[in-house]
Amino acid sequence: MGSPIRVLHAVINMNRGGAETLLMNLYRNIDHTKIQFDFLTCKEGSFDQEIKNLGGMVHRIPYVTDVGHKGYIRELNNFFKANKQYKILHSHMDKMSGIVLRVARENNVPTRIAHSHSTSSEGNSLAKLYKWYVGKDILSCATHFMACSEKAAKWLFKANDKNTMILRNGIEPETFKFSPLLRNQVREELQLEGSDFLIGHIGRFNAPKNHPFLLDVFAKIAEQNNNAYLLLVGDGTLRKDMEKKVSNLNLNERVIFTGIRSDIPRLLQGTDLFVLPSLYEGLPVTLIEAQGAGIPCLISDVITEEVDMGLGLVNFLPLKEKDRWIEKITMQINCPSPRRIDSASALSVRGYDIKNTASWSEGFYLAI
Repeated sequence: MGSPIRVLHAVINMNRGGAETLLMNLYRNIDHTKIQFDFLTCKEGSFDQEIKNLGGMVHRIPYVTDVGHKGYIRELNNFFKANKQYKILHSHMDKMSGIVLRVARENNVPTRIAHSHSTSSEGNSLAKLYKWYVGKDILSCATHFMACSEKAAKWLFKANDKNTMILRNGIEPETFKFSPLLRNQVREELQLEGSDFLIGHIGRFNAPKNHPFLLDVFAKIAEQNNNAYLLLVGDGTLRKDMEKKVSNLNLNERVIFTGIRSDIPRLLQGTDLFVLPSLYEGLPVTLIEAQGAGIPCLISDVITEEVDMGLGLVNFLPLKEKDRWIEKITMQINCPSPRRIDSASALSVRGYDIKNTASWSEGFYLAI
């Protein structure tokens, strides 16, 4: 058998975000004798060492914020000129994929995949204007289109969304199966009593995740319930602001900041309710994971309904009705839902078992 096909994935970094978690789930489950993943990044990432351990390469060039528009194009050109071995580029940078795909086309990379993981651009109005400008090249420079959801496809690819392949944000369901033993271990580590109620949230500390809303809601919950606690997993530019807000709300004893964690399946075992009041999302892997762990989920109604696995665990609420969030959480605290332990089969049926996703991806890369 010859060498495996090497697929180059373009990302900003390989930290523990949703798209990056999906990529690593895929990478761990594909047949490395047939397909190998390499990564074109701009910053160090927490998955870098694991990628190398699995036989992948992590290339790094400066990002546009460091070298400017022309400098970034120059860096991309230099990379593709020096690395002509790549025949498949798979870009996960949403509208910023426009630059990468255009330079790849100019350097004769034959297969250029644009992958949408969101439904909006991050940043201020100037950043969004720039991303809109560079994003215009996506439709003319990509040869294939992928998205995590129908909403994400419509946002990035507009009228071309009908030609988009939906790649499910699969997980390894068996790793999330509920374990009373693990639950007790996690809650002991977090210094929680058996009767304490733990509200969980996993996500980067950035504007789309809407942490200020979550903290305002939890402040009201904490006033009424002495046994309620909030677990915030992740890191990001707004973390210090949120730590300050927690302090101002006198919630230091009730809010637990864990930073970036590699043991998400374990942490979910100790959680009683998962809350995600995002301003926008593609299709959050964290919500698939939470349902895999059998946890009730309270989420904003801007998130696609495709995320609901049909287990009766997901409740959608409008962000403008904060009182309803408080009411729903209070109901869960007063009448906790029994933990579901049969989630894995439902995820598999709906295509969210990573083994299915990996098998489909292998076939796709081999075919093209």
